[in-house]
Amino acid sequence: METLSNVLAQQPMMALFLTIAIGYLLGEVNIKGFSLGVGAVLFVALFMGWLSPKSAPAPMVGTLGLALFLYAVGVQYGKQFFIGLTSSYGQRANLIALSGVLLAGVVSMLFMKMSNLPLGHALGLFAGAGTSTPTLQAAIVTLGNDDPAVGYSVAYPLGVAGPILFLYVTFMLLKPKIQAPTGGAIEMLEIAPEESALKGKTIGDLLSGLPAGIEIAALRRAHHNLPASHTMALAANDVLLVTGPSRDVLEQAARQLGEVHAGRMMGDRRDLDYVRIFASRAAVVGRSLGDLKLPEGRPNVVVQVRRGDADILPRPDLVLEFGDRVGLLAHRDDFATLRKFFGDSIKGTAEFSYISIGFGMALGFLLGAINFPLPGVGKLALGLSGVLIVALVLGRLRRTGGLNWTIPLSANLVLRNLGLTLFLAQVGMASGPKFAATVSQTGFLMLGLAAIVVVALVLPILVLGLGVFKMPFDEVAGIVAGACGNPAILAYSNKLAPTDKPDIGYAMIFPGMTIIKILFVDIVPALVGGG
Repeated sequence: METLSNVLAQQPMMALFLTIAIGYLLGEVNIKGFSLGVGAVLFVALFMGWLSPKSAPAPMVGTLGLALFLYAVGVQYGKQFFIGLTSSYGQRANLIALSGVLLAGVVSMLFMKMSNLPLGHALGLFAGAGTSTPTLQAAIVTLGNDDPAVGYSVAYPLGVAGPILFLYVTFMLLKPKIQAPTGGAIEMLEIAPEESALKGKTIGDLLSGLPAGIEIAALRRAHHNLPASHTMALAANDVLLVTGPSRDVLEQAARQLGEVHAGRMMGDRRDLDYVRIFASRAAVVGRSLGDLKLPEGRPNVVVQVRRGDADILPRPDLVLEFGDRVGLLAHRDDFATLRKFFGDSIKGTAEFSYISIGFGMALGFLLGAINFPLPGVGKLALGLSGVLIVALVLGRLRRTGGLNWTIPLSANLVLRNLGLTLFLAQVGMASGPKFAATVSQTGFLMLGLAAIVVVALVLPILVLGLGVFKMPFDEVAGIVAGACGNPAILAYSNKLAPTDKPDIGYAMIFPGMTIIKILFVDIVPALVGGG
C-alpha cells in the first residue's frame, strides 16, 4: 500500500485521471434506477486523497474545472432563466424553490449551533444536500479550508436519492394523470379547400381561423408547386400543403377547409423538393428565422426545424442553434447554395468559438473579483458566481454583432462534464485525509443531519407546489429538480412525467438557485463570525 501511495504521489496527473476513470466506472452502477453518476468521482477522489495525500493536484485545476462548468450551464440556460424572472409562472416557481433552498440553509446553520458542528461541515451539508458543486467551491474559498468537502461528501448521496424518493412516493400517493406528448414529428397533409373558403382571402386570412400550430408551407397551382407566404392571395383549385403538430389537428383543419387530396404535391417534385440541412455556419446560428436573408433566386420556404429529438414549428422568432436540422422546400438546383448558406457540417456542430469563450470567461472572472459593499456584512465578492452571471447574460443575448456566444449542445455537454469532473476529483483528493478523520469521529451523526437538510429542501416545494398552489405534478417535479440541481433528479422527473414541463422548470430555476446557494455560503460566515 505504501508503494502504491508513493507511486501516486510521484505521478499526480496519473492519479487524477485514474480517479476520474474509476469514479465514472462506479457511477454507472445502477441499483433499482439509482446511480451516483459523476458524483462517484468525489468518493473515489476522497479515497485516493486518503491513500496518497501528496497526489492531490493544484487547486487551480479545480477552479478551472468549475469555471468551465458554470460558463457552459449559463450559456445554455440563459434565455430560459430570464424568461423565468419575467413570467408570472417563472416568478412563482422560483419563489417556491427559494423557500426550500433557504429553509435548508437555515436548518444547516441550526445544526451548527445545536450540535457544535464546525461551520465548514454545516455549509458542506447545505451544499451536498442541494448537490451544488459551485456552492461547495464557494464555501471552500470563503472559509479558506477544505472542511466543507467533508459535509458535502456525506450529504451528496442523500441529496440525489432523497428527492428521487420524495418524487416517487408523491407520485404513487397522488397518481397524477399525465398525458405523454404524441410523437415528435411535424405532420403534413395536402388539402383542397372549397372555393367558398378561398374567395377573397390570403393565406394569412385562412390561417387565422385554423387550429393553433397549423401552417401552410406550399400550394399547388396550375400544375406547379409554389412556396407559400402569408400575403399570397388564394385562387380556385389551389391545393395546400398544410403542416401541424399532429395528425388529429391536421384532420380538424381539413374538415374546416375542404377535402384531403393526398399525393398531388408530393408526387411532383419538379418545382419543390424537401431537403434537411445542418445549421452550423456562425453567420446563421444565434439569429431568428425572420432575420435570415435566404439566398436570392427561386423562392424556398423553411417548413421544419429539428432540435435534438423534437421537431419545432418554424416561427419567425425561432432562434437557430448549432446542430439544428433545418427542413426546407426548395428547387433541387438550389440545394447546394442552401447547404453553403446554413453550413451543413456535422463536424461544425461540435465546434465553438474560443474567442467568445475567452472573452466571456474573462468578463466573468472580472465581475467575480469586484468587491461589492454589503451593509452589515462588509464587502462581498461574487467569485466564480460572476462567471455564471455573465454566462447567463451572454446566453440571453446569444450574439453581439459578429460574435456568437452560444456553444453547440454536444460541445457544451463535453465542457460541462469535463469541468465538473476535474473539480470533483481535485477537491476530493485534497480533502481525503480530513474526511476520513471526521467520519471516524462522528459516525452516523452527519448522515442523520444530512437527511434532515434534504427533507427541509424538498418538502416545502412539494407542499407549496402541490398543496397550496395546486400545480400539476410535472411542473412541481421540474421545480424540485431545479432547486436540487442534480441531473439525475431531472432524469427521474422526466421518467415519471414524460412532458416538457420538468425540463422547462429545471432551466428556469437551476441557475438562479445556484446563485442563491453560492451567495448564502458567501454571506453566512460573516454573519455568524466564522469567516
